[in-house]
Amino acid sequence: MHGRNFSPPGHKQGGGADPRVLDVLGADVFASDVLAMSGLDDRRMSNEVLGQAQELMADAVDAEHTYFSTCGSSLSVKSAMLAVAGPYEKLLVARNAHKSVVSGLVLAGIDPVWVEPRWDEGAHLAHPPGPQEVADAFDREPDAKGMVLITPTAYGTCADINGVAGVCHERGRPLIVDEAWGAHLPFHPDLPSWAMDAGADVCVTSVHKMGAGLEQGSVFHLQGSLVDPTVLKLREDLLGTTSPSVLMYAALDGWRRQMVQHGKELLDGALSSAAGLRQEISALPGLETLSSRLVGPGPAFEHDPLVLVVDVSGLETSGYAVADRLREEFGVNVGLADHRRVIANVTHADDEASASALLEALTAVSSRRGALPPPAAVRLPRPAELRLESVMLPRDAYFGPVEQVPVEEAVGRVAAEHASPYPPGVPVVVPGERIGQAVVEYLRTGVEATMYVPDTADPSLRTMRVVANDAAGRASRGSSGAQDRRDGTAEPGGPGGEAGGGAKGA
Repeated sequence: MHGRNFSPPGHKQGGGADPRVLDVLGADVFASDVLAMSGLDDRRMSNEVLGQAQELMADAVDAEHTYFSTCGSSLSVKSAMLAVAGPYEKLLVARNAHKSVVSGLVLAGIDPVWVEPRWDEGAHLAHPPGPQEVADAFDREPDAKGMVLITPTAYGTCADINGVAGVCHERGRPLIVDEAWGAHLPFHPDLPSWAMDAGADVCVTSVHKMGAGLEQGSVFHLQGSLVDPTVLKLREDLLGTTSPSVLMYAALDGWRRQMVQHGKELLDGALSSAAGLRQEISALPGLETLSSRLVGPGPAFEHDPLVLVVDVSGLETSGYAVADRLREEFGVNVGLADHRRVIANVTHADDEASASALLEALTAVSSRRGALPPPAAVRLPRPAELRLESVMLPRDAYFGPVEQVPVEEAVGRVAAEHASPYPPGVPVVVPGERIGQAVVEYLRTGVEATMYVPDTADPSLRTMRVVANDAAGRASRGSSGAQDRRDGTAEPGGPGGEAGGGAKGA
């Protein structure tokens, strides 16, 4: 085949690949790596191969339209946001949003109205906001163009999507759900409700997280009349790659077929495995699996039972240390670790062998209480200390004049960068927010305790990027500076409207 192709990719279905690479990746990877245009389909895509796959996906999950993305849900959620709000327009955003949502605010110049999550101060966890929190935010900012809700969280906690959708629709506003962790939800009745069935207008999901897509494989679904499908597709085209991976498309399509034909059976097995693991892990000394404790009138609306949240604080150590031991000694990787927990995601791909490997590794770690590294000395802020004052649009702070200062001197200054412990990648600091002392101490001590913060200019967090002109940071929404920027007459990096979060969104 490679002898007849005179177009990219240049390896020509493996003919030009290094044999050593072929030995590692396999020849079939390269043989299947073809262009979507003039490869999978003809030069005008007239066979509609991709279009048919997207229609089948929409039918499988009861959506009206579905779009594939090979740039991950990070791109998909930005596309959805830009289809709803534009520069200087307001958009309700759950403050526990992933950094990709904040990046969308920066790129588009959207004015965020932060909706505070439901805080579990004892566990130091943020759960999705509920209908009342969203209604209160709309009452404060009735001009907001819609809402971005994040559910499930990386801890498996889920929102009352139907209730939040009702609040949005009463005002004629669309609801975007960042459901990156929920690709599996439509395919089993014992899993939490999913966005399309619960009334959301746009839903973004990462098939590679809890499904069987390749990394970066994402889809976004649309229903209803509040978001124009043409506009949504144009926004995706604005941000997406012109060289999509057919391998990712094929994996998305194959996973859809697998779930339609066998999803209930496969997820039955995963749910049974997760239930057994939860019971056996909780019986181990020093370990506790959280599930029912995460759900209730105050915390989360629902919890995904396939997400095992294991509290390791009873071992007098940290989640970071346990995650490192599991990987280094037993070859077991967990999806997330924090100061007191590790998260294990169970999917339909797990079997008795993988479940046994996790249980055996945790059993061994449990027996080492007293011999493990001491608890992480992370200075955890109270919820009120995490509610930073928003004083500039994220875009103005990010692209305006900045300076790099010692982290101690960043207190009281306006952030010009994200600071997102990863995973789950939720920013503790967003560009445009005034940095607080407690947050600086949390980030600094967290990094010392091996917390990973990859998106700051200085990963060691000895320094931070802040807005150079503090006078700009003191401008509030409705100031002459903000209005000037709307009219296109203000200086770049000048005052922007107060991003509707922090103290305002508390």
